[in-house]
Amino acid sequence: MKNDFRIGNGFDVHAFAEGRKLILGGVEIPCEKGLAGHSDADVLLHAITDALLGALALGDLGKHFPDSNEKFKDANSSILLKKAFKLIRTKKYTLSNVDSVLMMEKPKVAPYVFQMRQNIAKVLNVDLDRISVKATTTERLGFTGRSEGIAASAVVLLNKENKND
Repeated sequence: MKNDFRIGNGFDVHAFAEGRKLILGGVEIPCEKGLAGHSDADVLLHAITDALLGALALGDLGKHFPDSNEKFKDANSSILLKKAFKLIRTKKYTLSNVDSVLMMEKPKVAPYVFQMRQNIAKVLNVDLDRISVKATTTERLGFTGRSEGIAASAVVLLNKENKND
């Protein structure tokens, strides 16, 4: 049986907001502001979740976890990611890898990247070397450059399980 690979691309943005915790990749990052959103606004996990859903043409985060549903108010995005991945697994796909990028001027997140990778690998039940998290600035350009918010992008590769191996 041939391999059936699927690539998914996800992108998300959230503005900074007073009185919120900053959660990225399931890690609380010390910062004077968090991100605005219906859930915990974990922009990184949202991008990864959208990439997973997109790989199998299953819609997006808003379709599965709408902000009009109070059930998802302040929801932990790790739980949303886990639910989306469970759907992927019911379709008999496995995760080959995740490659993601946070786009922001501040705060600096390099000290937290390893923990983010660990959290994501745990949620998706994959080896750590299958999860990449990077961060970059936008050279002070655009809303991220003005420190008005954070953007994240993610790409995933899924492979259909092959029972004939």
